[in-house]
Amino acid sequence: MGYAIAEAVLAEGHDVTLISGPVNVAPPHDARLISVSTSDQMFEAVHQHVDKCDICVLCAAVADYKPAHVSSNKIKKQSEKFSLELVPTRDILTSLGQRQDRQFVLVGFAAETDHLEENATKKLRAKNCDIIVANDVSDANSGLESDVNEVTILFRNGEKKKISRAQKKFIAHELVKIFSHFATKMFDKKNVTIN
Repeated sequence: MGYAIAEAVLAEGHDVTLISGPVNVAPPHDARLISVSTSDQMFEAVHQHVDKCDICVLCAAVADYKPAHVSSNKIKKQSEKFSLELVPTRDILTSLGQRQDRQFVLVGFAAETDHLEENATKKLRAKNCDIIVANDVSDANSGLESDVNEVTILFRNGEKKKISRAQKKFIAHELVKIFSHFATKMFDKKNVTIN
C-alpha cells in the first residue's frame, strides 16, 4: 500500500521520500528511496526526514517487538526448549504524534482483525494522528498480501469516509486526494508538497 501511495503522490507531481524496509516490490522511479533493515534504522530515518514534508504517511508498523539480545554467531539447535526474549520496538507513529513542534499532517494506518472502527479510533487518539486509515486484515482476499483493499478513513474531528473494495492503486489515488485536501485546509495553503 505504501508503494501504491508513493506512486499516486508522484503522479500528482509531488516529491516523495520513500523510507522502506526489504520488500519484493520495485520502488517508484522518481521517489527518493531510503532503504533500512531494522526498526531502529527506520525510526532514525523517519525522524531525520520528517521535517522536510507536509504530509507524513506511515503505512505499516515495522515490528512491534524485537529480540532483547542479538547473537553475532549462529544459535545452534538444541534438544531442549528455547525461549527468545522480546522487547518493544520504538513506536515511530507515537513519537511523531507527541512532537509539540509538528508542522506536518500525520497519517497512520491501522490493520485490524476485529472491531475495526473502535480500535482505529483508539489508535487515532492514542498516537495523536490527524488521520488514521483503517483496514480489516482478517479477510485473506483483502489488505495484506493482496492487490485489493477496502478502507475506512477516520479524522481527528470525528469525520469518517469509506473507500469500498478496490485495487490498491485506485485506493492510493483516492487517499492522496483526501490527504491533500486535509493538508490544504490545515495549512490554509493552495499547494501542498507530499513527501
